[in-house]
Amino acid sequence: MKGSVAYRSIQKRGLHIGLLPEMAAAVNPATPISLDHDLGVLPEAGRRLTVAQYADHVDDLAGRLWAAGVRPDERVVIYKTANADHWMLAAAVSRVGGVVVNLSPALDPTTVGVLLERVDQPTLLTDRAKFDLLADVPLADLTRRIITSDGDRPGTVPLPALAGSPRVAPVVRPIDEAAVITHTSGTTGIPKLVVHTPRTQGIRLVPQWRLLSLMRKKETVAINVPFVHSRMVAAMSLALLREYPVLLMRETGPAEVAEQFLKHRPAFVEALPNSLMEWEELADDPRAPFGSVKVFSSTFDAIHPGTMSKLLHASDRRGALFFQIYGQSEVGPAVGRAYFRGSAHKANGRCVGWAMPRGAARVRVVSRDGNPPSETNPGYIDVAWDGIAKTYYGEQDRYDTNRDGEWWRTGDVGYRTRFGCLHLLDREIDMIPGVKSSLEIEDVVLGRLRELTELVVVQGPKGEPVPVICTVDDRPLDPDRWRTAVAEFPQLADPVQIPQAELPRTATLKVQRRALAQRFENQLQDQA
Repeated sequence: MKGSVAYRSIQKRGLHIGLLPEMAAAVNPATPISLDHDLGVLPEAGRRLTVAQYADHVDDLAGRLWAAGVRPDERVVIYKTANADHWMLAAAVSRVGGVVVNLSPALDPTTVGVLLERVDQPTLLTDRAKFDLLADVPLADLTRRIITSDGDRPGTVPLPALAGSPRVAPVVRPIDEAAVITHTSGTTGIPKLVVHTPRTQGIRLVPQWRLLSLMRKKETVAINVPFVHSRMVAAMSLALLREYPVLLMRETGPAEVAEQFLKHRPAFVEALPNSLMEWEELADDPRAPFGSVKVFSSTFDAIHPGTMSKLLHASDRRGALFFQIYGQSEVGPAVGRAYFRGSAHKANGRCVGWAMPRGAARVRVVSRDGNPPSETNPGYIDVAWDGIAKTYYGEQDRYDTNRDGEWWRTGDVGYRTRFGCLHLLDREIDMIPGVKSSLEIEDVVLGRLRELTELVVVQGPKGEPVPVICTVDDRPLDPDRWRTAVAEFPQLADPVQIPQAELPRTATLKVQRRALAQRFENQLQDQA
């Protein structure tokens, strides 16, 4: 089987992650998969596998899950320590016909308890560390069974004890029924559970399949995104079907990343925007860990032009580019744009791109007040295509409020230029009176003050825009440099500097702006 044949099969029958490793092995059984850590569920497997070995491990784990009692249509919540085995276990659940519910290891026990209740008596697949963390959650009342991936705990079924269980035939879920459930970032409260079907997952591969065609050689793809995220499904599917060696990374620290990049020399890097910001310091590393990179890619959030420019200049590859895709968990990739070495530093960070080729999503901007959307009067950003998620699990009414026929309201506001570029200005919920775009301010000022590692503009308790800043090594910021950098933004209040470690973040490292704003509100109340 060729990768293109497998891809066409997915477009017709949907993407079933339980079948994907087997399909990839049929394309090329020798495709290597490397890890920067040991698999929690199979520590003896080592850090370098072929896709054939990977597929065999998934088949083995599927047999163990069947022996543990998991059956088709059953919802299986996976909540465990961050590890590449999460995706392997998810594939195994899918292979026996179960519905995968991926929960981030960054979620706190209270939130996990709420989501377990919403999913309604699922099986919980966890590990010993997370099981112990959930000690105060009434798991016996909220779940039908608990399976542990790395050892025994009272009242659980340990997967290691089921080694050698008979293999079972794969069960293929209906193309339009729930297959994988992920969750939103939870920047405004309890995350929403986003339901993906085989059809919606397969359709989302369309624009990214074309992006990977930029790589003519079978060079390494480095993936450093949360293993629980819907983006991981697409990233793994695309890389394996195109026979690219894969480097699956858990570590995000610059030192560890540099070592892995120097060892594996990736040509394609997929990572979170905030991780890429953290890695900027590696651009000055004389060993040139980014020297081999042809394409940088990020799909989670808009990224600052200064970061893109620095990374591109650290590549030794001719024609190196940074491809940014704007989208969200509910809609997948919506628009995209390529940035190049010679112009990235001059780019408008609010221009997130243009509609992608035929078969991809359509985007419109809808007036909020009856007047045409513009830079000074941004409108609602809507997306339409067959890749939109089916529903929010357990919250159909909430889903329906965002759905208008074929169109999905993203919650972002922006406008389109006369050349068709979509400009994203802010989340609607984060808009501040008197501020055209908090994100634009952040782009501009971060580009001027390289000593800043993060800048987030949030609404203060009196409605004022408050810049929250973090600096390299948490060093004090020179107030004169700050005043010069923000001279064109007189509406800003004085900056509030906090340690980088104190920034509240989501599982995908987005800053929780509402939590920061609430912090200032609480401080004001305490002073009253």
